Amino acid sequence: MQEMSTTPIISAGSRSLMTTQDKSSTTGQPLSSGRQLSKPSVIPPPVKSRGSNPKNDVYLMRRIIAEDAEWSLAIVPLLTELCIQHIVKNFQNNPILNQLLPEHQQKVLNHLSPDLPLAVTANLIEDENYWRRCCVQRWPVCHVEDYGGRWKRMFFERHLENLLKHFIPGTTDPAVILDLLSLCRNYVRRIRVDQFLPPVRLPPPPRKGDQSDSGSEGEMEESAMDHYQLRDLVAGLSQLEELDLVYGVKDCGMNFEWNLFLFTYRDCHSLAATVKACHTLKIFRLTRSKVDDEKARILIRSLLDHPALEELDLSHNLIGDRGVRAAAKLLSHSRLRVLNLANNQVRAPGAQSLALCANREAARQRALNPSHFMSPLTAKGPENPVG
Repeated sequence: MQEMSTTPIISAGSRSLMTTQDKSSTTGQPLSSGRQLSKPSVIPPPVKSRGSNPKNDVYLMRRIIAEDAEWSLAIVPLLTELCIQHIVKNFQNNPILNQLLPEHQQKVLNHLSPDLPLAVTANLIEDENYWRRCCVQRWPVCHVEDYGGRWKRMFFERHLENLLKHFIPGTTDPAVILDLLSLCRNYVRRIRVDQFLPPVRLPPPPRKGDQSDSGSEGEMEESAMDHYQLRDLVAGLSQLEELDLVYGVKDCGMNFEWNLFLFTYRDCHSLAATVKACHTLKIFRLTRSKVDDEKARILIRSLLDHPALEELDLSHNLIGDRGVRAAAKLLSHSRLRVLNLANNQVRAPGAQSLALCANREAARQRALNPSHFMSPLTAKGPENPVG
């Protein structure tokens, strides 16, 4: 009875070491009491199923048991992704695009910022999705169908129009617009500007002893109200086909003055020379700009024998009979197909000369605006028999 010794029971969770004799005694040798010690329980490793995705099981992806439970091989990016991220981050200083594979180019374009300088992106990026993001970020309403379905054309046309609408002669540097020519000359087909800002002129300080109140405050000479001259800009746009202009100021509020809506003679002569030199121009619109007979004759004289002009719109101006007779002469000395003189000061003599010229040119199948040659307030007809 004294030879029997108590052997410690080994549990599954115990970490106590056993001596060599204890291990040999547990390999199947019976104790003096005739009982055999049971083997410790072992937790089997997880069995991998054939249909399981290793990426969904964090423990199967881990090869190193780290203290960070969130560490996994799945979050280590590929070298290709690291290179693409580096290219995108440094694209402004080192633009790399054409040297990449097509699938890598698309990834770079998808991650580029729309705020990159145009000097970097204009002549390098042709991807329409990139320019779509640029347009949507800048303008809430985008009707790309008005621009032939081209987002890049839409961006550059609207960007150029925005610069023209906010250009202040004598204050804004002309290089802001002219430097854009090398970037947008192949994409701009239409210029549509609905306002031209006049120069900012401060009134001269009153002289001592000058108490005269004659004259209205804020009046300026016509030469001091000249607007931005389009000659250099239009000459650099080789694809320009449409010019739609309004000489006026929008949203002037309490700063309203009639001089803000003045189309000067210098503006007229400069615009006439600009249109005459643009041989690709097909549509010319100058509306709501107070164009009278003299200015209309100057413009129409420059359009005689124009090689491409097909539509002329001088509606909502101050054109009378003399201006209409000049327009009638234009019908027989150009390729004009559409003429719009709506809401002008045309009376019966002017309408008669225009009708005679239209009859002579009927064989050429011209499409004139038939119902708005005469102003309803000054024309003699059934609605206004007095005239």
